[in-house]
Amino acid sequence: MPTHWYNFLGDLPGPMPEVRDSGSPTAAEISAQVRPRVLIEQNAPDEQWIAIPEPVVQWLRQCGRPTPLHRAHRLEKHLGTGARIYLKREDVLPSGSFKLNTAIAQAYYAAEEGRTTLVTETGAGQWGMSVALAAKMFGLRAEIFMVRCSLEQKPYRRHYMELLGAEVRPSPSTHTAIGRKILGEVPDHPGSLGTAISDAIEHALGHPSAAYLAGSGMPHVYLHQTLLGLEIAQQLKETHGEDLGVDGRGDHLIACSGGGSNLCGLIGPHLRAKADGADLRFLAAESTAAPRLTQGVYAYGRTDLGGFTPEVLGYTMGESFIPPPNHVGGLRNHHSSALVSLLRREGVLDAVAFDQRTALEAGRLLLQTEGLLLAPEAGHAVAAALDVAAKADAQNLEPVIVILASGAGFLDLQGYDEVLLDA
Repeated sequence: MPTHWYNFLGDLPGPMPEVRDSGSPTAAEISAQVRPRVLIEQNAPDEQWIAIPEPVVQWLRQCGRPTPLHRAHRLEKHLGTGARIYLKREDVLPSGSFKLNTAIAQAYYAAEEGRTTLVTETGAGQWGMSVALAAKMFGLRAEIFMVRCSLEQKPYRRHYMELLGAEVRPSPSTHTAIGRKILGEVPDHPGSLGTAISDAIEHALGHPSAAYLAGSGMPHVYLHQTLLGLEIAQQLKETHGEDLGVDGRGDHLIACSGGGSNLCGLIGPHLRAKADGADLRFLAAESTAAPRLTQGVYAYGRTDLGGFTPEVLGYTMGESFIPPPNHVGGLRNHHSSALVSLLRREGVLDAVAFDQRTALEAGRLLLQTEGLLLAPEAGHAVAAALDVAAKADAQNLEPVIVILASGAGFLDLQGYDEVLLDA
């Protein structure tokens, strides 16, 4: 397992766009109040390599890092493809997803700073589960605002969090002023990450001993997730004898994209190689329920609805956009992160969008061939990989294709059933 995170901000194709921060208090002042100081510093670190604190390393190893890199031989045979398809198995972690990588780090820094409670939002529940578990590791409380439609669709994720002692509330929430305002305007609002972020930050502001943790969208989160790309490079070379980016082969790194944390963790350590000429393609697979990277406009906007976050330049559907209540809660963002949007804008990152049926069909195929059941969000990455393999075969190419298997799907069976079996 890597003992350092990799700061890839210096490998970006251009400078990060300036943020717009107005209001009283400003978003920066709010962030300084609710976020642990070290996390704010890690948004723009000076060093290229940042040592992972030893207690974090120990917990990550105990939880199963490094995670396996699985060669999908049976899927390749079923497709009749010359591509070599690998899955990075983040689904095997105790909370069922890659989110644990940064949850452990952020909980550690919160505990070191003397915070007693972790407050956060969660879409599909994978981040909330990881925060609930990380809180227990460091003797902290957890309070989690979960998008209402996902809470109703995935009740067992709530049960998991509550088993760990976390308090889970639906978002929009009657416990906050912004939640009550949203419900007053749209009483049957299904919730979104925009509502849940607003609920969580407002709640954290009212509790001085609380730390607000973000599951995505922030550079410090992307930093912690570089474990993904670093481990993959080492595993491909040492275990499978593969070098990424061989000229003329068109190798692909593919991840689903909501807030961008698993995507950036996958491709961040490889940005410099691509800039130096490696034959690498980076692909973001998003949901047609919130197709920001494929259909959004490039404009300033906020990731929350309460005005607690600054305006950042990114691909957006607009703050008034309410994503439909489908089964891919982790991808239902109205505004894409500035960093992911920059990579897309500069042509470093490609993007495709799939509806939930296509994503879940891809998930079912993976289960039937490899015996792996992934969350619907990760199914989007599998669907993208199937298209990439088909196009490579048509061109007589044999690329390496790495799919980020970002989460387990056992707690998403209701979605698989309603979309694929009840239809």
